[in-house]
Amino acid sequence: MRVALMTAALFGLATPAAAQVRNFTLDAAKPYDGDAGFEAPGLFSVKLPPGNYRVTVTLGLPKQATDTTVKAEARRLMLDGVKVPAGRRVERSFVVNVRNAAINPPEVNAPGATMVDLKPREKGGFTWDDRLSLEFVGPKPGVTSVKIEPVQVPTLFLLGDSTVTDQPFEPAASWGQMLTVFLKPDIAVANHAESGESMKSFVMAKRLAKVLESVKPGDTAMIQFGHNDQKANWPQTYAAADTTYRSWMRVFIDEFRRRGVNVILVTSPERRNWTADGHIRSTLADYAAAVKAVGAEEKVPVIDLNAASMRIYEALGSDRAPLAFNDGGKDATHHNNYGAWVLARAVAQGLADARLPIAAHLQSDLKPFDPARPPAPETFALAPSARTSGVRPDGN
Repeated sequence: MRVALMTAALFGLATPAAAQVRNFTLDAAKPYDGDAGFEAPGLFSVKLPPGNYRVTVTLGLPKQATDTTVKAEARRLMLDGVKVPAGRRVERSFVVNVRNAAINPPEVNAPGATMVDLKPREKGGFTWDDRLSLEFVGPKPGVTSVKIEPVQVPTLFLLGDSTVTDQPFEPAASWGQMLTVFLKPDIAVANHAESGESMKSFVMAKRLAKVLESVKPGDTAMIQFGHNDQKANWPQTYAAADTTYRSWMRVFIDEFRRRGVNVILVTSPERRNWTADGHIRSTLADYAAAVKAVGAEEKVPVIDLNAASMRIYEALGSDRAPLAFNDGGKDATHHNNYGAWVLARAVAQGLADARLPIAAHLQSDLKPFDPARPPAPETFALAPSARTSGVRPDGN
């Protein structure tokens, strides 16, 4: 049933006049299948209980060609530039994970919490709001219907910091919100990473508790921390690479293992700092080494994104590598859409190369990717979202 049409300003759009925002209520026991009618960039939002949902969109218009990109929740890339000739229609499906910040209350007299400690920037956003939100963008979007139905599929949980989280505003982006476009519509991605987080703070903010109560046997957890753990000037969350960092990593691994969840460790992408001879100066080598050591000891697979990121930056060179970073390249830590997409492609290749079970969920038409030969940033195009911000993500 359709309810009140809402103004675009409610969603903080940079160009509210160009957007259509429609709200629908959905009976959780029945799939919603109705007309969306988006012929311009816009937002579509449906109130839903937490869970995984298969979304099927019909694309194409009778009298003109269309080019549609679809993002879910906080700019999670689901469909990239689907082109449909005039007079034709195609269906595309993907799976979206919906969650809220509530945690099951603890038993009487037992320690625990009932809510995740959200940061101010997370409140009022699309990630923790009991809604499934879609953004339709592109040179000429053409969405004629949206079908949403609950689905039981495996879930890939992402735990990490600002280089992993779903960055809500252009121009910043992270690999976690791009990985979805390389996956088949038979798995959900639940990105619980957040800017500024370390392993300690992830526990302190009850984020780990939320993930642990959400997982089910057969799910997968990818864990990437390091940028903020290494900050000795953050005494409450600092974890030395050779001691406490490794101990915390084992805690995460053990908690997932006892719940039947597959664990994958990821080394942190490097910052863009150059040596005099034109190579990337590593600032995370000790933490990457710790991840590999714990992975070997615990027999947990490791995706070496730290090494892949350095190969990508050096392949671009010092003059062009800033084209992969946020804030016009002034930010040497956080990425833009291009940089996030390339890192996500490196992660996907790492899953394939390691022949992990989750690799079966990768798109079957992915060509081999060599980090030493990234696509030229000048040729990369991804339809931008409407929501923008000049504030850099937490952490550095």
